[in-house]
Amino acid sequence: MSELINSLSVCIAGTGSYVPERILTNAELSQLVDTSEEWILSRTGIRERRIAAADETTSQMATHAARRALEDAGLSAEELELIIVATITPDTPTPATACYIQQNLGANRAVAFDISAACSGFLYAMKIAKRLIASGAFKNAIIIGAEKLSSVTNWDDRTTCVLFGDGAGAAVLRLAAPEEGAILATEMGTDGNLTHLLRIPGGGTACPITAANVNDHLFTLTMLGKEVFKHAVNRMKEAAEKVIERAGLTAESIACVIPHQANLRIIDAIADRLAVPNDRVFVNLDKYGNTSAAAIAIALDEANRSGAFKRGDNIVLVVFGAGLTWAAAAIRW
Repeated sequence: MSELINSLSVCIAGTGSYVPERILTNAELSQLVDTSEEWILSRTGIRERRIAAADETTSQMATHAARRALEDAGLSAEELELIIVATITPDTPTPATACYIQQNLGANRAVAFDISAACSGFLYAMKIAKRLIASGAFKNAIIIGAEKLSSVTNWDDRTTCVLFGDGAGAAVLRLAAPEEGAILATEMGTDGNLTHLLRIPGGGTACPITAANVNDHLFTLTMLGKEVFKHAVNRMKEAAEKVIERAGLTAESIACVIPHQANLRIIDAIADRLAVPNDRVFVNLDKYGNTSAAAIAIALDEANRSGAFKRGDNIVLVVFGAGLTWAAAAIRW
């Protein structure tokens, strides 16, 4: 789905993120399953990941990230009008995790809802919020990617348990003044023919968890890694190229590319295909692993705060996830 640049520009006014205190290293994982530090690092680029405490929920992590984003944007919770949360690990099936966050923030004026697009969710939320603000329906919004993937990880499966971590990231969007930056172009897509490549097979109406299957790991992530890799690289490249073209950018004019933090080999392949040097590609995968919808949100905040780009720079965000889903955004900061 494509989008033309709207005459009413929407900017990112602030970012924030949060990761749990507990660090789970590759060395520790090698004591739990048949793997090694070197095997994990060489195949994924991951050195460690953060694991939420048993009583730490997705909404709690998201609330921490949201408060930091609101502070960065100079916006109070009372002024906030829209909360969109991207997650596949909600606190509860219903109500939406966004409702808990609204309560935690005291954002009593805000409309709040969740979306489920796996790792692509944060950029799906960005497109939705941008459209709603540009239409005049809302003055501002906060979009949040938050996941507690440790709660849906099969810790006996060495092919998946090494990949995932927990955390949350957020961004505040509002109408941009003429001298400010803007979200220039967005792109998103879905191929439902590939639902089998990356999924949690149990826990829904198709396969409820019962006493008979409770020990079958049905409510955990499963993945066909080689197939996911192939589709991820192709779809991310296509999506990024579309927003770069639509925004009138070139590879030379992009200060920073922030790709989904899933696998270093995928990130390197995307950088190569977009002809962007590695020193302009932001990577924090080694510290956090794949945090699904939170991954690009955390990376955006860290890149922003570390000075990876500055006001007026062009940046490109690009993601893929279960569904399969994919999305990209070109932004003038």
